[in-house]
Amino acid sequence: MSAGKYVFTKGLKELRFQHCQTSEHSNAVRSFLTRAYPTMKHHNPHIPIMIREALGIEPRVFARYEFGREKMLDLNGLDAKGIEDKVTGLVKDGQ
Repeated sequence: MSAGKYVFTKGLKELRFQHCQTSEHSNAVRSFLTRAYPTMKHHNPHIPIMIREALGIEPRVFARYEFGREKMLDLNGLDAKGIEDKVTGLVKDGQ
């Protein structure tokens, strides 16, 4: 993973992940967050990166941009590379 992928744009105000803490369909998201969260937080210390866990929910990522604009992407069925690609696109979308 390249650190440059997770240097967020100025327009991104919040990144929020939701997933199930025990379900099989959230395994890739949990693995991705374990690996990528420290890098994302290191390069973006002032942007909230929230992780919401709830039993049985589908894995998703939400990005909130300037002026309250929000975008959600479904992460169900993706592997770690697919999740990385979607998140990278989302954090660059706020330009």
